[in-house]
Amino acid sequence: MDLNKISKSVEQIIEEIGEDKNREGLLKTPERVAEAYKFLTQGYSQDIDKVMNKAIFKEKYDEMVIVKDIDFFSLCEHHLLPFFGKVHIAYIPNGKLVGLSKLPRVVEVFARRLQLQERMTVQIAEAINKYLQPDGVAVVAEACHMCMMMRGVEKQNSFSVTSSMLGSFRDDPKTRNEFLNLISRKNI
Repeated sequence: MDLNKISKSVEQIIEEIGEDKNREGLLKTPERVAEAYKFLTQGYSQDIDKVMNKAIFKEKYDEMVIVKDIDFFSLCEHHLLPFFGKVHIAYIPNGKLVGLSKLPRVVEVFARRLQLQERMTVQIAEAINKYLQPDGVAVVAEACHMCMMMRGVEKQNSFSVTSSMLGSFRDDPKTRNEFLNLISRKNI
């Protein structure tokens, strides 16, 4: 990523909207924005293989594993505005478990890109499915989108929910309902 090119582009945007790029408060803004975009899009440079590497363990456990309320922040690919919320993940092991901290890391890899919530939800589910080959994977993402809140329809209290259900979560309504009931419960 060429931070200098991003800085120059931000400088042009500042000028085009009618601001003085030399105003004291804006002097370092192009560099700060470039650094922010580097951080917010770091998912492109992360390797999902390395995230999951050495954290998958053989185990005979075969009941549902859930990690819920995983906070995430991403950038909408249509407006480059933030969307943010929570992801809930479940899988039913088929001889393999993954370290619980790896599931939020998988979320981060896909959230830290220019994204669509729908795509991100599917990418998370497919990655877990690929590495664990479980009996099923379920992912639900709930998010507020600044592109809906700040512009366009300007609806501050709306949020979107997306899901991706694979294997037994797709095929068995009882399994899916158990997951949905468990993620709707209040935290400890």
